[in-house]
Amino acid sequence: MIFAGEFRNGVTFEMDSSVYRVTDFQHVKPGKGAAFVRTKLKNIMTGNTLEKTFNPTEKVEEAQISITEMQYLYSDGDIYTFMDTTTFEQAELSKKQIEETLPFLKDNMNFKVLSYKDKVFGVEPPIFVELEVTYTEPGIKGSTSNGTTKPATVETGAIFNVPIFVEIGNVIRIDTRTSEYMARV
Repeated sequence: MIFAGEFRNGVTFEMDSSVYRVTDFQHVKPGKGAAFVRTKLKNIMTGNTLEKTFNPTEKVEEAQISITEMQYLYSDGDIYTFMDTTTFEQAELSKKQIEETLPFLKDNMNFKVLSYKDKVFGVEPPIFVELEVTYTEPGIKGSTSNGTTKPATVETGAIFNVPIFVEIGNVIRIDTRTSEYMARV
């Protein structure tokens, strides 16, 4: 059991015969009245989102999530194939199951595959990924002092905002939690 006052992003729990993951939370202590926890929850099986408030002392059953280290191999249309790095078993996941990870999906990269009762519900990329810039407009000389950014397309097809000094062929580090540019590698 876990108290609602202990909620953090990524906590999974069972409620109303479904399993939810906390995607956002806020502990609120109003001037008058009792404190409460405002949350945004995602049903891990259906993908539906829900906003709910909890009393901080309310208890919920924590869900046991299995995390398996898997390597991305290839895609065949809307099916993406991953391989368990210890047993070498392969798993095929649909585009819907890995939708949030697609901008970071690079061949032979390791990911954490999340499942509940042997049903995969998500894939987590590493916190930082390094991707090569395949297209971006050239920077304007002399405008580097004001922190200007420009869009850049990377090898996965995703577009990220980068500083204007980044050029085609540069390898950049992206934070997968925020999708923000971190550094040029």
